[in-house]
This record gives sequence, C-alpha cells and structure tokens, in this order.
Amino acid sequence: MVMEQLEVLKALDIAKTQLYHFTAIVIAGMGFFTDAYDLFCISLVTKLLGRIYYTVEGAAKPGNLPPNVAAAVNGVALVGTLVGQLFFGWLGDRIGRKRVYGLTLIIMITCSVASGLSLGSQPKTVMATLCFFRFWLGFGIGGDYPLSATIMSYAVDAKASLPPEADYIWRVIVIFGAIPAALTYYWRMKMPETARYTALVEKNAARAAADMSKILKTDIKAETEMVERLTTKPSNSFGLFSKQFLKRHGLHLLGTTSTWFLLDIAFYSQNLFQKDIFTAIGWIPPSQTMSASGEVYKIARAQTLIALCSTVPGYWFTVAFIDVIGRWTIQMMGFFFMTIFMFAIAFPYKYWSQKENRIGFVILYALTFFFANFGPNSTTFIVPAEIFPARLRSTCHGISAAAGKAGAIVGAFGFLYAAQDQDRTKTAHGYTSGIGVKNSLIMLGVINFIGMMFTFLIPEPKGRSLEEISGENDAHVDEVIHKPRQGNNRSMPV
Repeated sequence: MVMEQLEVLKALDIAKTQLYHFTAIVIAGMGFFTDAYDLFCISLVTKLLGRIYYTVEGAAKPGNLPPNVAAAVNGVALVGTLVGQLFFGWLGDRIGRKRVYGLTLIIMITCSVASGLSLGSQPKTVMATLCFFRFWLGFGIGGDYPLSATIMSYAVDAKASLPPEADYIWRVIVIFGAIPAALTYYWRMKMPETARYTALVEKNAARAAADMSKILKTDIKAETEMVERLTTKPSNSFGLFSKQFLKRHGLHLLGTTSTWFLLDIAFYSQNLFQKDIFTAIGWIPPSQTMSASGEVYKIARAQTLIALCSTVPGYWFTVAFIDVIGRWTIQMMGFFFMTIFMFAIAFPYKYWSQKENRIGFVILYALTFFFANFGPNSTTFIVPAEIFPARLRSTCHGISAAAGKAGAIVGAFGFLYAAQDQDRTKTAHGYTSGIGVKNSLIMLGVINFIGMMFTFLIPEPKGRSLEEISGENDAHVDEVIHKPRQGNNRSMPV
C-alpha cells in the first residue's frame, strides 16, 4: 500500500541543504555543547572544591571532597537531568518543541550563573547551594535532550594555604556554561515551530505550510482535509500506554532505553573519573606535588588530548558514515570495539600501570572513547528521534534519555566507590575499600557487551522518511516498521 504523505512533509524530505538547515544544526549543536559542558565541567571543579574547602592545615596531601559530598556534587545534576527528560519530553509533545525549548534554556542560563555564585563561605553552605542549583541546571538540561534531538532530526534532511584566585576559577568554570545557552535561546526563538508538530500534532495545516514555504522558499499548499483524515485514523491515535503502542513500538522502546542506560554507565564512569584513572596509572602526578591551578591545568590538558584525538574524531566519523552504513551497524560496531578495548586495558592492567607502558594504556583508553562516539553515544541519541510517531516522539526520546541518565547515575555513584583500592590503607580519605580500578574496568567491558546484545531490538531507520519508519499513515504498519530499504533519502523529523 502506498503511504499518504502531506506535501509539506514531502518538501522537507526532498529539500536541498540550505541556510535554514545550517542554522538548525548550529542551534542544536550549541545546545548539545552546553549540556556536555555543564555536566562534565564538574569533574575539574571537584578537585578545586576539595582543595579550597576541605584542606586540613598541616596535612601531607591537599584536601578532597568527602565521599558523600563528592557523590552529591557529581550526581545531583544527573538526577535533575533524568527528571527533566521525562517532564520536558512529555511537555514537548503537549505544547510544542519551540516553546518548551525556550523554557529549558532560560532555566539553564539562570542556574549556570547561580551555580557559580553559590552562597556562603563555609563548606556545607557552599556545597548545599551548589547542589541545589546544579539539580535545577540538570532539570533544564534534561529538557534540551529530547527537544534538541527532535529539532535536529527535523533539520537534517576553607581556603587555608590556597590563593583567593582558586575560588574564582571554579566559579568561572561553572558560570561559563550560561553563554552558549543564551546564544542558543536567542537563535532558537527566531525559528518557527517544527512542521511535523504543527501539522500532525497541532493539526494546523495552514501554519505548517506557511512556515515551510517561507523557509524553503517554495509554494506549499495547505492540505487541511488530508491532515484531518490522517490525524483521526485509529492507527494514528493510540497512546503511549496502549496495546497498540506496545505491539508496534514496545521492543523498540526497550531497545532504546536499555542501550542508552548501559552506554551511560560506561561512558559517564569514564568521563567523570578520567582524572582518577590517569592519576592511578601515573599519567598525572600526585596532587600533593602540584598547586591547585597546576592540577587543574594538567587534568584539563589530559582530557583535551583525549577529546581531540578520540572523541571529536569519533563524532566526525559518525557524520561521514551514518547514512552510508546506518545507525544500527554503527551502534553494534561501537559497542563491540568498546568491549574489546576495555578488556584490553583491564585484564593486563598491572602491565599498563608501569611507567614505560602508560602511553599504550592511554591509546587504548582513547580508542574506547572513539568507538563510543563513532558508535552508541551518537546513535542512542539519534534513533529515538526517528522511530516513534510524531505525537509521541519527544516523550519516547525523553524516556530513552532518562534511562541513559539513570545509567549515568549508576556510573557516577558506583564507579566512585567501586574503583577504590581493595587495600583499605590505599583508599582515598573517607572511602571504604572497593574492587579496584582493574575490576571496575572489567565490569564496564561486560556492560558494553550487554549493550551490544540489546542493540538487536532496534530497527534500522536509514533511508526512510519518518512517517515510513514510525508506521504513521500506513495501514501495513508492522510490515513497514521492520522492512529495511536502501537509499539515501534522509528523513527530517518532527
């Protein structure tokens, strides 16, 4: 059966890349940049916070955050993100992507600045206010996940001996995240609501046609009758908690949530605690041998090197090949090589921790990041924005992303304790003994392997329009949703 499709959606699917698409890419990219920066900058900040507020005068080593404080500071934003993903994902399907996206950005701007201006001079006061504002910062970030994804899919075819400056450094690092969020807000508010939401959810054919006619610089007629007919069909009206959804998309939702959950256990463990892993193998000198600013510089330099040599190239490889070999293949391949390289550094961990072998460790460690980004760290974000119906797309993406943040919370809290040395005398101050870095890395390898298994639940969206992928507007939905088709007709969602 030939699928009915609105002219405005056909125009989107066949439109040549133009200025509007690049604008959307920049807007969504700035949103993603803000999310990543705000969530991961805390790994640098915690080092400074430990030195500033928890240094004991006369102690041999600089201060560290107590375990409960470190867990709270590292994890509270992730909890907020999880809540925000569920709430704003749902809200985006109710009142529109543009309006909700603007709200999330305002929250992010306000809370980024407020986090850096955390009140008080006593440790408990500063940590409490910092955690409060980082929770709400995470809440706003959570909204950016499903909304940026759906918009993007639419656009692609105690200060003691420390100098006062140390306190300013961490505040500036945190506040900086407000800048890209403010720029994103400005440009996003200049764009119209996404056409698929306007036509298929709001059922406003005239506005969808007018918006896209202006953007694509072509005449598109308003097909009011077809919109009414398509949106009132029984096959297009089932809800999230219905038997029809369970039958058509239940396994897909299980696939997107489970793979994102498993990925983020590994990915956030590695990212948030890179500094601890690099210190454990001796790539970064012991903290007592460096000043506060010197330690931050060395950690930032190591993380930047990893990013430039592995994570950034991984993303570009995804850009180059995602419409060639497909999302499913990239995700499966990524999980496979993450498993291989994680085991390669974990089992002979004692060998890699020797000074002459550290460069080999860093190379293999970097490759796990490369295949995370040329793999599931890209595809788990993309696929949920493509395979679910327009009226439920933001909600389903929010659920999938929230599952990812649940994994990130497990990684952030779990790795913090698990990676402590098995010898109680060698653990960081305030921590109990754990299973050690080696066994923690082995566990992450196992988690990556399980993620590879759950990837089998995800369909391949490559080369099909969004309506064809989700089964909207087609009586033979079950056939269409599973049937792979060749081609490079890039879908442009929501």
